Amino acid sequence: MPTPARPVINFLPYQRAWIADESRFKIGMFARQTGKTFSTGGECADDCFKAWIEDRRVRWVILSRGERQAAEMMTEVIQPFTKAFYEVYNTLLKGAEPNFWQDEFRAPQPNGPDAVYKSLECGFPNGSRITALPANPDTARGFSANVILDEFAFHAKSRAIWAALFPVISKGKQKLRVISTPNGKGNKFYELMTAEGSVWSRHVVDIYEAVRQGLDRDVDMLRQGMADEDAWAQEYELQWLDEASAWLDYDLISACESNSAGNPELYMGGLCFVGVDIAARTDLFVIVVVELVGDVLVTREIIAKRRISFAEQDMLLDEVMMRYRVVRVRMDQTGMGEKPVEDAKRRHGSERVEGILFSAAAKLDMATSLKESMQDRKTRLPAGDPVLRADLHSIKSQVGISGTRRLVADGDSDGHADRFWALALAVSAAEMDVEAYDYSSVPGLRSRFADRDQDDEDDVSAERWGQHQGAW
Repeated sequence: MPTPARPVINFLPYQRAWIADESRFKIGMFARQTGKTFSTGGECADDCFKAWIEDRRVRWVILSRGERQAAEMMTEVIQPFTKAFYEVYNTLLKGAEPNFWQDEFRAPQPNGPDAVYKSLECGFPNGSRITALPANPDTARGFSANVILDEFAFHAKSRAIWAALFPVISKGKQKLRVISTPNGKGNKFYELMTAEGSVWSRHVVDIYEAVRQGLDRDVDMLRQGMADEDAWAQEYELQWLDEASAWLDYDLISACESNSAGNPELYMGGLCFVGVDIAARTDLFVIVVVELVGDVLVTREIIAKRRISFAEQDMLLDEVMMRYRVVRVRMDQTGMGEKPVEDAKRRHGSERVEGILFSAAAKLDMATSLKESMQDRKTRLPAGDPVLRADLHSIKSQVGISGTRRLVADGDSDGHADRFWALALAVSAAEMDVEAYDYSSVPGLRSRFADRDQDDEDDVSAERWGQHQGAW
């Protein structure tokens, strides 16, 4: 008997079930690292090859959260699938193999020039095409095609994208595929997954079910590596974290994320502000550096270390002061922070270093500065950092019986929200305006120094202010 042909790709049972589901509206909530993008890309490529064999055309558009994610979908999923499928089906196909290119998508704007977005495309000889684009209302309303919304819970303006996209899809018989891990309850993905009486075919696969069906992952190692129970519950166990009392909801955090943030190599030489959350023993020591670019604070670097000595903490701060043009540093002076703040002032100048006692009022003031800056989109955060995202989300707002609002860290987050407070210190440091310099002359002093040689005056000025060179 002939040997049975091997499948082109070895999909796991839950991935095969997802691909085999031909429902027009299909939504999947999958744990991280379980292959949701992989299997959805496989369905998309397979549909294009079937259409090629059957001498018909199909059109697919993939909307990802940003240009980088769209490029990854095309280069790491669609291209490998297309090449593998072509090797198998080329005897049944007419024409050359599919080709790939980069293009531009232009969206007319009510005011000003067109918005221009980078698009990556795969074209088939029969006219079928797959296009990958960053998701926003412009790109969502620009196509009448089958659509994949990749990591939809993390799309900025998810409701506006949905409002622009669904009327276009509903006019024809196009298919819609929505995939994501959860991102709190404040987005359209949550509504689609939980709505009653829905037309959606839903698939839910957490990390435990994926491993049970053959996914090769060490669950214990992943959980230890995540080191954050809230992040683990959301990213791997698919739990909806409550947004009701969160000081920073996930939609707000996601809207402030940028691929250009969090990379020290992209430092532009601008003025910087630093927040430092002091730690001892098992707590987390955190330094956050933000750079002022125009009127936006871009996070340049986040240093988070556990179980390091005060000497190492001092060294890390000294290195930050050397790498960046630091205008002001705000440090947690509460409790054990007294001496580190005193030492930092001695090394870097009391005019640049300020200690903050973490009273309830001071914490609320800093947290409010951070929240307002994010709401105004004046702060940029590193994208794709689930630990940072969970840490920022872990601060909850509570109102006591006296009506006083206070902020608390929800549960045992990694470092008790130390990343949140270091960022809040940095952003609030940038809010403090430089004091205006003013003086009034003392009668009689002018005559005493009228005969001083100008060179002597220059020497005195240099002697007085020389120690501050390099601070600005």
